Amino acid sequence: MPPKVLKIFLLVVFFASSLNAGAQVCTGSLGDPVINETFGAGATYGTVGPALPTTITNYNYTSTMCPGDGFYTITSALGTCFSGTWQTVSHDHTGDANGYMMVINASYDPGVFYVQKASGAALCPNTTYEFAAWIMNLIRDMPSTSEDIRPNITFSIETVSGTVLKTYNTGDIPQVDIASFHQYGTFFTTPSNGEDIVVKMINNAPGGNGNDLILDDITFRPCGPVIETGFGSIGTTGDRDLCEGESGSYILRASQTGYDDPYYQWQTNNNDGKGWVDISGANTTTLTRNFVNAVPGKYQYRIGVLNGPSAALQCRIYSQPLNINVNPLPVVKINKETIVCEGQELRLTATGGDTYSWSGPNNFTSDEQSPVISYDADNSKDGVYTVTAASKGCTSTGSTTVSVLPKVQASISSNVTICRGEATQLLAGGGRYYKWEPSTGLNRDDIPDPVAQPTQTTVYHVVVDNGGCIDGTKMVTVTVLQPPIANAGEDVKIQEGEAVRLKGTIGGDSIRYYWTPSETLSDPLSLTPLAQPTNNTTYTLHVESDGGCGIATDSIFVRVYKKITVPNTFSPNGDGVNDYWNIDQLSTYPECLLTIYSRDGQEVYKSYGYAKPWTGNYQGKALPAGVYYYVIDLKNNTPKRTGWVLLVR
Repeated sequence: MPPKVLKIFLLVVFFASSLNAGAQVCTGSLGDPVINETFGAGATYGTVGPALPTTITNYNYTSTMCPGDGFYTITSALGTCFSGTWQTVSHDHTGDANGYMMVINASYDPGVFYVQKASGAALCPNTTYEFAAWIMNLIRDMPSTSEDIRPNITFSIETVSGTVLKTYNTGDIPQVDIASFHQYGTFFTTPSNGEDIVVKMINNAPGGNGNDLILDDITFRPCGPVIETGFGSIGTTGDRDLCEGESGSYILRASQTGYDDPYYQWQTNNNDGKGWVDISGANTTTLTRNFVNAVPGKYQYRIGVLNGPSAALQCRIYSQPLNINVNPLPVVKINKETIVCEGQELRLTATGGDTYSWSGPNNFTSDEQSPVISYDADNSKDGVYTVTAASKGCTSTGSTTVSVLPKVQASISSNVTICRGEATQLLAGGGRYYKWEPSTGLNRDDIPDPVAQPTQTTVYHVVVDNGGCIDGTKMVTVTVLQPPIANAGEDVKIQEGEAVRLKGTIGGDSIRYYWTPSETLSDPLSLTPLAQPTNNTTYTLHVESDGGCGIATDSIFVRVYKKITVPNTFSPNGDGVNDYWNIDQLSTYPECLLTIYSRDGQEVYKSYGYAKPWTGNYQGKALPAGVYYYVIDLKNNTPKRTGWVLLVR
């Protein structure tokens, strides 16, 4: 079995729980406590409190939630410990979420574990006192824990000199199904010599397998005769309620049985931090309290009684308090105006009260907090609606003015098509306020007639508002036609008689295209026609917008290289026949290089281009007849041409 926490409280209690028939109960009224150990409270829920002074307990402190054997902790809540064999405790004995309690896992060795001293100067000699504590057995009542050790505590009340005034034993404190505290205690008579008193708590059971406790609210207070009170008559003790700003008068009465020479003193506690305060001159069994234009608060009254004029004030016993509650007027929160659109649900809502009463036009009434006036509202529901909110018998009113606005009859211009770069004006109607989305391409987005110049096709939505009702269903599409784009491709070169495939590309919306000139093209309406020109030709690709967005053109140059015919004989003899070495079409290669060599390799002629044919001369002199060799470089990435020519004289 996992270790259990023995939680042991030292409490001076004047009455015992129903679970402990041997507990002794003070049947009279109690005075203010001399000892009142609550263990304090934290700032927030679930925190761990500080350690107790070492003079109070000899157990070891730990800040962990589940202390081990011989350890204790101070905490405001206890979660799951030791595999769920402990109770889960959400608050201390009083129910304060932040209030601390003492959780103890008993030591293996029985003995005294809690000691507290009450000064004789604060005590009334030869007087009955009650000593009590609230205790919980932490072990859950389960089959697996049925044999666990149960806490068994002895209260010992002694003088500092060691004289035992009273002992009291709790007996075995039983396990329970649901976490709950029970009060254990006894009463005794103080010494007549005013000696200090020591209260001890003794653990009679060993630790280890069980013996785990929680302690809270240890009290040590005088016990006297019965004091009865009431409003108007004895026994009428129920709280009295008054509303803020009202006036009222209350007669409080008291009686006691037991003191032969009673001295009375009424006290008040306005719950303002000052605690209980004596009321000057209020020394009889009757007290009258008048309220005029009452201020909210809880006003408490009790009467204290001393037996004889020489008795010390700490011997005074008190009645249970009588309470007069001045309740604040409920603060009604409601919209000053309620605006809905025709055909919508009309619901009113108010807060601030416990109950509500509505009234309005057309004999409307309701006791709901949020009544529905209509699920299909129209302007017949217009008007002022009033609600009365009540809380603790106090009432306040509020009102709202209902306006049912007509539906928005929104309109919008038709879809439009424009060319990129152009603008168009949109137009919406039917409301007082307008909001266009997206705002991209608009000169303004909060007017009914913005100018739109988007760069691409855009669907514009408009929200039309008539001051409370909206229609966000209207939209218009501005189709933007992109301008035509033409790309005829890179220039090309071919030999005479060859064909080439043109590679045009286009862009834009709603377009048509064609090539010019068309005579040497296989299909001028195709983007990739086959071209077979006989001469150098510039082809132009035309792209036209059917939507009126312009024309684009781009050209490609096709270079046609002519075939070259090289004659092998010429006779520059001046007879007018074949006097020149005329190479047909070589002049169409303006960058070509022609070089002629003699048989022994001497260069005798060189020409860039061939504007003038060779006449058979070298350096102004006629060359002898014979065979000469030539090299023709057309400079068009084709192989060089070589051969011979016969010069005849």
